[in-house]
Amino acid sequence: MPTPAPAPAQDSAPAAVPFGEAFRFWLKLGFISFGGPAGQIAIMHQELVERRRWISERRFLHALNYCMLLPGPEAQQLATYIGWLMHRTRGGVAAGALFVLPSLLMLTGLSWVYAAYGDVPLVAGLFYGIKPAVAAIVLQAAHRIGGRALKNGWLWGIAAAAFAAIFLGGVPFPAIVLAAALAGYAGGRYMPDKFQLGGGHGAAQQSFGAALIDDHTPTPAHARFSWRKLAGIAAAGAALWAVPMAALTAVFGWQHTFTQMSWFFTKAALLTFGGAYAVLPYVYQGAVDHYGWLSATQMMDGLALGETTPGPLIMVVAFVAFVGGYAKAALGPDALFLAGAAAAALVTWFTFLPSFLFILAGGPLVESTHGDLKFTAPLTAITAAVVGVIANLALFFGYHVLWPQGYAGRFDWVSALIALGAAVALLRYKANVMHVIGVCALAGLGLRLIF
Repeated sequence: MPTPAPAPAQDSAPAAVPFGEAFRFWLKLGFISFGGPAGQIAIMHQELVERRRWISERRFLHALNYCMLLPGPEAQQLATYIGWLMHRTRGGVAAGALFVLPSLLMLTGLSWVYAAYGDVPLVAGLFYGIKPAVAAIVLQAAHRIGGRALKNGWLWGIAAAAFAAIFLGGVPFPAIVLAAALAGYAGGRYMPDKFQLGGGHGAAQQSFGAALIDDHTPTPAHARFSWRKLAGIAAAGAALWAVPMAALTAVFGWQHTFTQMSWFFTKAALLTFGGAYAVLPYVYQGAVDHYGWLSATQMMDGLALGETTPGPLIMVVAFVAFVGGYAKAALGPDALFLAGAAAAALVTWFTFLPSFLFILAGGPLVESTHGDLKFTAPLTAITAAVVGVIANLALFFGYHVLWPQGYAGRFDWVSALIALGAAVALLRYKANVMHVIGVCALAGLGLRLIF
């Protein structure tokens, strides 16, 4: 997305946003949320904080820091949180569901083409150009997030330590989060000016004008904590999981592909600390090695599809489920597409249900802490650590794009040129993300046909 020119801060907050207007925005976001979590968060910041002023910088970062602590896709959870804060439960459900729905529909269609027709040269050529663009998008998003979060040497140090821990030491992401939280807690006690949201100055104090949900806007009634509300959400969540699981067991049996997928991805949903890449080894081991729903090659092709469609990267589970349901003929040999589509929908439900519950149940507790440094300082340090993790992700993308067969294989100079062009367009000229992806896809197709 292009970065707008800085505008003078506006004194008056925007008018209240009708639910219909917010619904249309969340639907649009579902179709343009490319670039992985970093890119998606950058788009939301630009649209909601800078342009529309629906929420202030400080409140946005506070919500984001909470979402980064949770298992599940943090960008989707952030959309759910802001939608809930603005329009109660229906707003949160709409924002979170629309963040995922376009991706589910696209992946279902692409998975069907993949399963039914195999390797399509046209599609392969388009993906050849899109992959380098995605690497550049992640790099640009890391630059944007880091520019807002790393406002002093201490936060830079935490980011560098997190990068070294995951890149050199393979330290699990939850351990990095815990270490950053402890550092932030200590920093908040002994150097409070260094551990304000955004590092005590810069981004957190940058003002784009009065926001609808501003720094000092009172917490709305529906966002205040009560044990009765928490119990109600917990009961509803348990029913939303148990009823479909019981129905699948009763209709198909416990060993059926649908039931086993639903159970397996329920467990996977609770392990996605640090984003999709943290849980992919678990999904690979279960889907490929244990259940045999798809092959290793198909799993990697699915990852490419997940990288190049909007929505959370963890939506690769929809591809895994579709191919598994299709290959296993879960509804019989005459209903292969229906079996794949039903499997993808079921897995999406069980993967994302916990994300909604975490926000609706935990949001009131988080809203009660946005002015308390002993809570915000650890979250500020976690944000800094996540910048280092995102930088590692950018390197991961770059490696697989430039050396697709590993360092022992050839250097893909064509992909390097596409990635360089995309990076210049995004970082230097602030080009629109969708335009960059489109141009790179066409360039990849043309160059693949030539070379």
